[in-house]
Amino acid sequence: MKNIFLAGALLVCQFSWAQYTDINIVKEVKVKNKGVVVSAHPLASEAGAKILKMGGNAYDAVVATQYALAVVYPQAGNIGGGGFLVGVKNTGEKFTIDYRETAPAKASRDMYLDKKGKANTDWSQNGRLAVGVPGSVAGFFATLKYGKLPMKKLIQPAIDLAEKGFAITEQEANLLNVHQEIFQKHNASTSMAFVKNTPWKAGDILVQKELANTLKLIQQSGAKGFYEGKTADLLVSEMKKGNGIITLDDLKKYKVVERKALEFDYKDNHIVSMPLPSSGGLLLAQMLKMSGYENLEKYQQNSAQAVQIMIEAERRAFADRAEYMGDPDFIEDKTAYLISDEYLRNRWKSFNFNKATPSSEVGKIIPQPKESTETTHISVIDKDGNAAAVTTTLNGLYGSKVVVSGAGFFLNNEMDDFSIKPGVPNMFGAVGGEANSIQPHKRMLSSMTPTILLKNGKPYMVVGTPGGTTIPTSVYQSIVNVVDFKQNANISVNAPKFHHQWLPETVMAEGNFPATTISELAAKGYIFEKVRQLGRTEMILIDDNGNIHAVADGRGDDSVAVE
Repeated sequence: MKNIFLAGALLVCQFSWAQYTDINIVKEVKVKNKGVVVSAHPLASEAGAKILKMGGNAYDAVVATQYALAVVYPQAGNIGGGGFLVGVKNTGEKFTIDYRETAPAKASRDMYLDKKGKANTDWSQNGRLAVGVPGSVAGFFATLKYGKLPMKKLIQPAIDLAEKGFAITEQEANLLNVHQEIFQKHNASTSMAFVKNTPWKAGDILVQKELANTLKLIQQSGAKGFYEGKTADLLVSEMKKGNGIITLDDLKKYKVVERKALEFDYKDNHIVSMPLPSSGGLLLAQMLKMSGYENLEKYQQNSAQAVQIMIEAERRAFADRAEYMGDPDFIEDKTAYLISDEYLRNRWKSFNFNKATPSSEVGKIIPQPKESTETTHISVIDKDGNAAAVTTTLNGLYGSKVVVSGAGFFLNNEMDDFSIKPGVPNMFGAVGGEANSIQPHKRMLSSMTPTILLKNGKPYMVVGTPGGTTIPTSVYQSIVNVVDFKQNANISVNAPKFHHQWLPETVMAEGNFPATTISELAAKGYIFEKVRQLGRTEMILIDDNGNIHAVADGRGDDSVAVE
């Protein structure tokens, strides 16, 4: 049974689909004086809400939700990947936690080049050499200092889900079936939970005993239960089965970085987002500020005028991403300059309502790598007003496709987010710049954009989405839908979206995007490509009276849970 409904207001719709077994997918809630969790899977959202009911706060809930996603959403939820957290406490304190993966000590600038100097993207995307040092578990523990409950309680819902199993959906069954061959190619273990002799089907119970045992080691021994001891030994042993280069020393030395949040104002809102090595917050600041010069509120949502302004803001911001952005511990961080009014007004001078701006006129032709879209986002606010926005990833679907034998979790393929050879296209036809080249211990550039908007010093919006390089543009559109076009959370999240990233010149637009807008802009030289979907945004809005409106994106099985 799959139920889709609006809680706290009115019943929207209810379906009885045979491929779901008693999974309640709550798309929208309106509540007050309660905490809410929005994530990519109803069981994960419920795990976070359970922690809120136990007296935990938003930061406890977001940890529990992330652990649960590692079980029920293995294509992107993880303990073998990394992510970013943006938090605003009810005291006004703002913080970010960077637990992005890092390049192993043995990594080198040309490690994915063959003997002829040609980039081999298969090495950077599949198998053990593609794996960066995981940061997720360290990030979960770093979040504890802002929470109230011990990790032993926060991880228990995930242990229960892994040990007892859960019914998979038709979509999940299809994904597992499609990946059976590549799972078998990269994994020798016959005990792997994700492979079986007959095809997966909706309603099958996915039990992950090895993962449950790994989670128990973390529960018992803390972060050392992952970065040292049995789990670390199993991970390094997995590396040695192929050409992986992560060592026990890499795992033991992994460090989370707490960074100063990227903050800026837009209209009457104070925006708190993620700084480098996430390009997302910087891109968001640039795009909002540039489009602000044209007073977007004068136009209608998804009108030709509004979309043209936004496309051109996206074009200029992504050109800067390619040239200037990377790990701030390894490059000169030019954030302050890139979001300054002086720089952006000069950048905007070439905007012309009569025609598309050629991308060659706004940046050097060094396009950024195209990230996989398989990230996942969580938005949380608790009854006391603490807010958390977290985006986390394995990079590709199921990451490197490698499961740590005996430990039961997928490893990331984040090394592909580096420029594996500056100036040479990767498999997606995108090229990276020198700022994002591979170096030992360096964090690869990301587009993840967990973001919190404040009004009068209090959280007003908590928002984020998966989607690779489409993440910043989806968050950008979600914000202006609310702030400029005065839409509610539901319309903002589910309205048809578009995306432009400087190169290629093509503008991607969802299939239900207004045809009249596309036609008007095509006459000005814009080229559109229809795509099935862009992102899966999770949004929470809080009004001045404390009323909470939370929406899970209708593009997937995303769901809201209330404490």
